[in-house]
Amino acid sequence: MADRYLRFAGTAPGRVLSRRLGLPQPAELVRWSPERPFHEGDLLHLTAEPSTHEQALRDLLPRTGMKVVSASAAPAVVVLDATGLAVVEDLAGVHAALRPVVRTVRPGGRVLVVGVRPSQYDPEQAAVQHALAGFVRSLAKELGQGRTAQLLRLEAGTVAGAESTLRFLTSPKSAYISGQVVQLGPFTEGSGAVADWSHPLAGHTALVTGAARGIGAAIATTLARDGARVVCLDVPQAAQDLERTAVRVGGSSLPLDITAPDAAERIAEHVATTTGTLDVLVHNAGITRDRRLANMRDVDWSSVLDVNLGSVVRTTQALVKSGLLGEGARIVATSSVAGLAGNAGQTNYAAAKAGVAGLVQALAPGLGAYGITVNAVAPGFIETRMTAAVPLLIRQAGRRMNSLGQGGLPEDVAETVAWLAHPGSAAVNGQVVRVCGQSLLGA
Repeated sequence: MADRYLRFAGTAPGRVLSRRLGLPQPAELVRWSPERPFHEGDLLHLTAEPSTHEQALRDLLPRTGMKVVSASAAPAVVVLDATGLAVVEDLAGVHAALRPVVRTVRPGGRVLVVGVRPSQYDPEQAAVQHALAGFVRSLAKELGQGRTAQLLRLEAGTVAGAESTLRFLTSPKSAYISGQVVQLGPFTEGSGAVADWSHPLAGHTALVTGAARGIGAAIATTLARDGARVVCLDVPQAAQDLERTAVRVGGSSLPLDITAPDAAERIAEHVATTTGTLDVLVHNAGITRDRRLANMRDVDWSSVLDVNLGSVVRTTQALVKSGLLGEGARIVATSSVAGLAGNAGQTNYAAAKAGVAGLVQALAPGLGAYGITVNAVAPGFIETRMTAAVPLLIRQAGRRMNSLGQGGLPEDVAETVAWLAHPGSAAVNGQVVRVCGQSLLGA
């Protein structure tokens, strides 16, 4: 779906007019492509305060694929090591390190602050590490020109399990993510081994629900690009589009209503007769039936809750219990900014999507003990057939009400799912990651 304002604002007359009228000036985002897998330019590594993580992080950063330097006139990526911050006075080091360089970051570049999990036993250290979240969210709103900022929290004392996340957050794959806090959890050495970082899902099978078109089709395509054998699932009414997606990604199609009582059993049967195993489960199927609560029919409420939340609960529990999703499996569900911040006319949808976030956070600790991770993506305004049907003025407001001043693409959600599905992302568990360009709705 064309964003004509984005194109106009990128022209010389558009830049002048939008500046004079005080209108948003969105920049074209730098996204991943085979020709541009990394940002062009240097990765500038800075340290706010010496820490025990310093050398290990320095050794890990070159594995992002970028040239790591300690000084640069125009870095593409800035990584600030803030793991050593423990007292309020240490925050001055963040200001001193970043203030001189934020204006020099290339358009479309990245600022990544690396902290540690706030301590349960040291209130001042916890306060200081929490302060970094407010700092990063505010900085992300200041950077402009398609630049983004994130906070990555490590487990205290180790950078183990951080590689896939560092690669993702410093790359063009994270173009529509900004102002987010990603917490890494415990990581067992040897788990999540990656033989080929260009095809990390080779030999793995992924099931994507709602895969016929839009975001689901983009997820299937991206997982296949990363080497997965993809089972594409959608309702029988979308069978033709579903088959086209499956053929395009070299996978198989499973026309099935995910709310059917025997959905999990039929998934298991299909997997048994095609690939034999299931390593990645992506819950993407979803519907909307928008009305204000006073006007909402029973069927509008129940259908949205059943598709968007009930089916996720039932299918996940059944496939884990059956053993089809075993050690090392990745479960990725789809929440929404509407579920995190609320949205008028979407009490049913917001309830379901908030429920998905709660489910992920509840399941993660228990399943994590078995090497299974459970995470969620929370998209904001994404350019799809559904948002194309939104009235013009509301659509334009949805596009502009974020720090990047534009809507995201299905590929932005797909890249985030691929990172969470990555074998090397074993330390990422129980996270709800907003793919919204730092929407002004909610945190």
